[in-house]
Amino acid sequence: MGLHFKVPHTLILLLSMMVIALIATWLVPQGFFSTTLSDSGREMVVAGTYQTVSERHYLTPWDLLQAIPRAFAAAQDVIFFVLIVGGVLAIARATGTVDALIGRLLERHGEKPQRLIFMVVFCFALASSSIGTAGEYIPFVIILVALCKAMRLDAMTAVGMIVAGYGIGYGVSAFNPFTVLIAQQIAGIPVYSGLWLRLAIFIPFVLIGFHHVWKYTKMVANDPSKSMMIGVPCPLENQTAASYPTLALRHKLILGSFIITLAIAVWGIASKGWYLYELGGVFIAWGVVVAILGKLSADEAANKFIEGVSDLVTTAILIGVARGIALILEDGQILHSLVHGMSLPLSYVSAEISAIGMLVIQTVLNTFIPSGSGQAYVTMPLMAPLGDLVGVPRQVAVLAYQFGDGFSNMIIPTNAVLMGILGMAGVPYGHWFRFCLPLLIKLMAAASIVLVIAVMFGYGLDVQPTLN
Repeated sequence: MGLHFKVPHTLILLLSMMVIALIATWLVPQGFFSTTLSDSGREMVVAGTYQTVSERHYLTPWDLLQAIPRAFAAAQDVIFFVLIVGGVLAIARATGTVDALIGRLLERHGEKPQRLIFMVVFCFALASSSIGTAGEYIPFVIILVALCKAMRLDAMTAVGMIVAGYGIGYGVSAFNPFTVLIAQQIAGIPVYSGLWLRLAIFIPFVLIGFHHVWKYTKMVANDPSKSMMIGVPCPLENQTAASYPTLALRHKLILGSFIITLAIAVWGIASKGWYLYELGGVFIAWGVVVAILGKLSADEAANKFIEGVSDLVTTAILIGVARGIALILEDGQILHSLVHGMSLPLSYVSAEISAIGMLVIQTVLNTFIPSGSGQAYVTMPLMAPLGDLVGVPRQVAVLAYQFGDGFSNMIIPTNAVLMGILGMAGVPYGHWFRFCLPLLIKLMAAASIVLVIAVMFGYGLDVQPTLN
């Protein structure tokens, strides 16, 4: 009898990673770079200032246990946003609007799922590339899972569409204010310079993501037994709709209010610096509007909201524990040591290999620093001057950071947005890892080719700062 490896529960995987992080704090040298405040008030490391600590500080298993509730507090913005969105969407489902929308989409795209998949991947990639949307996709998860279920596809397809768009959009971002703008400012090159290359590679990378999702979708459509989700309960298992309601006027009004809500959210992000607390408030307001337009009583709306929230308690727990991994590394004083140790070998290889090395380093570090802007403040002050030494233009160093941060967002379990999406869709992390790893390898290979060509043709030399 052959051995069958069973992927443990996602919570067990995350707790295991916390234990590994704790052990790493006992083995890896502890040390720090000096930091300075940037113009925006964020702490930024200073290159060439790394020093090990004079006396090692040991974390204990008791510190690990305390890190779990602290991690919940640190991730509270994402946790509460996910719970609020889940509750509000349960209200919207109670009005029949979601089912009516799915019925209309089935009429248009039921026979051509490839068109729907491309539209979703492209639109989400475009939004992430331009304004840095991520957590804002969480409201779409249940809608797309329900739509895929109606098309006899699985939840993996729904998550693939969303996450491929999100990760690729961040990776080849043209204007993202949370990654491109910050990284270029730190690197000392003009903001939004080098735009032509990022725009040129956008569609090719989107097509890589679309092809990966469509290939899996086609395989499942031809042979449902090949679905990765066999034996995994769907979050909508008991919500069957053999016939979908007609898209009535009240449904159209609710959908119109949803579009207005998204527009307000985008405006707030772009002009007011809103993030998840403000977006949570906007969605609560939309929930009230939905209840009124859908003619639900106050008690009905309250009960549906609580049902929607309770369905996502598991997701909230996973998001909180995921944050604990980075917390252990920070408390153990080895985060800067990891950055320093990984950057040292780059000074001994060619510029082209160094650029690929930067991509690998940024990819690995995103596991420990899952914030795009946070990663820029820790790594770019080191990578920019290191690039000067090994012949990698600073524009290329920024591009390597973008690729590493964006693409790995699709697979790292410390990414709270990813864990929220997987939790809402009912997709276990182990299953998702098997689906996403081949896509990540394809994107990393394509990114490596782009970086080598960029170095060979001197991409960014026109804006390279003059060194004194």
